[in-house]
Formats: sequence, structure tokens, C-alpha cells
Amino acid sequence: MSDRAEPPFRADHFLVNLAARGLIGLALALPYRWRVPFVGWLMRRVIGRVAGYRQRALDNLALVWPDLPLARRQAIADASLDNAGRTLIENYSTRAFTARAAGLKPEGPGYDALVAARAAKRPVILVSGHFGNYEAARAALVARGFDIGGLYRNLSNRYFNAHYVRTMEAFGGPVFPQGRAGTAGFVRHLKEGGQLVLLFDQDVPGAPVVDFLGHPARTALSAAELALRLKADLIPFFATRQPDGLSFRVELDAPVPHGDAETMTRAVTKALEARVKDHPGQWFWIHRRWKGGGA
Repeated sequence: MSDRAEPPFRADHFLVNLAARGLIGLALALPYRWRVPFVGWLMRRVIGRVAGYRQRALDNLALVWPDLPLARRQAIADASLDNAGRTLIENYSTRAFTARAAGLKPEGPGYDALVAARAAKRPVILVSGHFGNYEAARAALVARGFDIGGLYRNLSNRYFNAHYVRTMEAFGGPVFPQGRAGTAGFVRHLKEGGQLVLLFDQDVPGAPVVDFLGHPARTALSAAELALRLKADLIPFFATRQPDGLSFRVELDAPVPHGDAETMTRAVTKALEARVKDHPGQWFWIHRRWKGGGA
């Protein structure tokens, strides 16, 4: 049994979770081809505006691309919200989403490297950002027999967190919470020749500053440090949403050469930057990415 005390009841968290579960339940009652664009529209037109996500996206875009016309920045912000909404409901549509993802064919030199690492029982760390829907790539690889674990950060809303974690577990492969126990679990998974997905593009207090899209951003070096420690391949990967809004292109870049952790993290950052520049509406501009970077 855990000796950690149960968090106190919070009415605001409880009500937010109740509303969210109601909306998710409503969307899940729709056919898949309708529910995904519906929740994208809901996030773009209603939730994102009320919750302040759209303004946060616009603020980030003004920081990164101040010379871009306002109308273009607004279009990118709206597309980002739409993608976030679609991603949310896709991750709750486990059966339909994984069935579609199983038909995706991973591309790129990193996929051949991943296959070779599995044959050699060598660990692999797959690293990406909040771009497109990374779970499409994980589901596609799990369908091909890869034992891909995930690492997640517990949400502050414990009511929402309970079912949020269950959605990640449903994609196959073990999932581990951030923290000492989770770290021990995923290190053991990697040492046994497994694969792990890590997302690196959120602000981490105390982390080194790495330029991202031209501005300093605190960036965890943990993926690179773990790759060096365990002699694991570090492979950037991306699941890019296609024009139909429902399907994805899954690409795995060549493994990042081992060196020092900061140089490797900069290489991964540049890989994400390239995707964001090509498809700016697919990155989560709603995150406070630069809040501690000194920009």
C-alpha cells in the first residue's frame, strides 16, 4: 500500500472533469469520421477561446514569427487548436484509432534502425514533440510487434488523470509515470531491449536552455542522457496529420549520433523545428514553451 495521502477533494477539478467526461462521452457516441472533426471544431471555436488557449497560441506565434501577418498567425493558432481537439478524442477512441494506425507503414531511415535494434535486443528511445498525434506512431509500431513503453506526467486534476492514464495504457506497451518509481520501471524496460517514447518539448524548470524556433527554451536533456547511459539508439519520430484530418504519415529519422547530451538534444530540437516550420498548425502552440527561457 502507498503511504501517500489522498489529495483533498477539489470541487473545481471535479466539475471540470465532469464536464470533460460529458463532452468526451457525447463525442464517442458519434461515428469516428464525425467525432474527430467535431471535437477539433469544439476546441477551435469554443473551448480554446474560453480557456485562453487561443490567446496563448497567438502570444507564442507573435514571439516566434512577429513579422507574419496577423491573419496567418490566427489561422495557425486555430489549426493548432483543431489538431489538439482531434488528438484528444483520437486518444479516447482506442479501438477505432489503433485499428486505423495499424494500417500505417512507418517510413524513414530510423525505422530500419529500429528493426535492427530489436533484432539485436538493443534499447531504443523514440523522441518526439507535441506534434500531429504521436500516439499514431506508437500504435503503428506496437501493431508491428514493438514493445514500446511510454512516459507520462500526472495531471494536476486527479479525477481527469485517472481515465487519461487508462487511455495511454490501452495503446499497448507499458506506461510509466514521471518520478522515481516510473524511472526505475522504464530503465528496466530499456535494459531488457525494449523501446520507450519520450516527448521533450515542454518547459522544465531548472533544465538547460536550448534555442527552439529562435528563442531560448528550458529543455530536458533526459532522453539523450538516458540514451548515452544505456547505449540506446535515440531516434526522432513524427506522426504528421494528413489533409483528410484523420490519417497520418509516420516518419522515423536516422538515429542521432552519440556525443554529449546537449548536442544530441539540439539535434532532436532541430528535427522538431523542421516539422513545425513545414506544418505549423500541427504543433501545440497552446503550451507555455518559453515561459522560463528568458525570452
